[in-house]
Amino acid sequence: MTNSRLERIYAYHLASKHHPERSAPGPGRLDWKTQPDPFRVFEGAPVVALPLSADECSVPFSAVRAGQRGAASRVDLKHLGLLLELSFGLSAWKSYGDARWALRCNPSSGNLHPTECYLVTGERPRLPGGVYHYRSHDHCLELRARDDAARPDVRPHDGVVLALTSIHWREAWKYGLRAYRYCQHDVGHAMAAVSYAAATLGWHVEPLPWTDAELAFVLGVDREAEFDPDEREAADLALWVGCGRPDMAEIDALRRMPRRFQGKANRLSSGHVSWEGLDLVHQACERLCAPQPVPEQALPTFPALPAHTCRATAADLIRGRRSAVAFDGHTSLPADAWFAMLDALLPRSSLPPFDCWPGPPQVNLALFAHRIEGVAPGLYALVRDPTSLAELKESLQRDWRWEPVSGAPPHLGLYRLAEGDVQAIARSLACHQEIAADSCFAVAMLARFDASLAEGPLCYRDLFWECGLIGQVLYLEAEAIGLRGTGIGCFFDDAAHDLLGIKDTRWQSLYHFTLGGPLEDARLRTDPPYRHLRADGP
Repeated sequence: MTNSRLERIYAYHLASKHHPERSAPGPGRLDWKTQPDPFRVFEGAPVVALPLSADECSVPFSAVRAGQRGAASRVDLKHLGLLLELSFGLSAWKSYGDARWALRCNPSSGNLHPTECYLVTGERPRLPGGVYHYRSHDHCLELRARDDAARPDVRPHDGVVLALTSIHWREAWKYGLRAYRYCQHDVGHAMAAVSYAAATLGWHVEPLPWTDAELAFVLGVDREAEFDPDEREAADLALWVGCGRPDMAEIDALRRMPRRFQGKANRLSSGHVSWEGLDLVHQACERLCAPQPVPEQALPTFPALPAHTCRATAADLIRGRRSAVAFDGHTSLPADAWFAMLDALLPRSSLPPFDCWPGPPQVNLALFAHRIEGVAPGLYALVRDPTSLAELKESLQRDWRWEPVSGAPPHLGLYRLAEGDVQAIARSLACHQEIAADSCFAVAMLARFDASLAEGPLCYRDLFWECGLIGQVLYLEAEAIGLRGTGIGCFFDDAAHDLLGIKDTRWQSLYHFTLGGPLEDARLRTDPPYRHLRADGP
């Protein structure tokens, strides 16, 4: 069974690659009449309004980045509202002519937002125990199921379960077969967004060992009659968010709480196109059993992250994050700032967002340096897992130089592979997008592919999630120094492998990213995210 599942994953991965001569199977053109609604609503479900309190959050981003958690906030309605506002809430509205669209704190491929967020909690003041769906448009919780066994006199737990699901159709509408990859990237973005938001409250985040079937049952996303069959939600993962470590007995009580569901999911599109490959890879990646704990000695250790000069609050930085659409082609990045940014990508298990990542790193980076002051343009490698250096050198079958970079911290694992102008190469690999060449630097994320999948088929999702975590770090690190980043999902997979000298599937490029000085489109109007609530609601 496992071999069959792995075969389906490898088949999907091969079929969903882009090539210079042909793209992965996709819709060809966009059918705007069937564009999915970006907001899931459960019609008929009672609503609990959440306070908007991000403006009151004064925690500096530099403190969050360094893991300096203050006293843990109470797990109450106000602070849960802040957690959700800074992780899944709206960050702005954009408009051009008659078109108007929302931006959110969690990045998403194509701004399509396949990731949905749920809250599972015991009884607490002003919030009955039960299962809730977070509706970002209105910053409210929809009560999907009340805990029938809840007792008001029982002390509330010191945390809640935050669960993520994916609506694959939202991405498939635009990207076809490749959509599954992008949904998994967005889960990683969302995990990191939760981790950063939780840190502003002094809370911790920890994945829970629930199977996909258990999670689907708890959330009610396995209730077929309440969803359009083409718009079902796939259970991704459950996270404990709160003060300290979770009490597994309390977690088990939440998982087993008796409940009666209410509400029906709104229909997102008037028509759909079926992509059989998405269903097949999703089934192959299903988590059938609880993961085993990772021994602490398996995790790399690094020196403390140096202090950062950013003076912005975490809330302002998170809400101000944007995906760049174009770069100016001349902004440069000081070498020390580049080193500090790359240092933040090393997986320190005590710092957000890698505090929510339970396993050793499986992703290293190829870097296309264009405009780094004091660093020669060229191709570089950031080895996030020091134990993988020998394996990486062997897999990149070319005579790369592998020279340590002068001035970089010794623990950074930054190596120069070759010097020279790599702008045209970065552009061509990124499906000929200028944004990859006009940046300060571009990134190709290389995942330890074969060895990870040998641990189990579900690791295919994990690799994309880790890439999404890295992407969210780059987004916020860019904003913290006045630059901007953007994820690149469209790239020529095997052309990148050929450039690096990768001849097999031991390492695969799963996500690209680029960062630089943004060009703003003056034609676009920007409005505050929740003006409609402040004017008409509480």
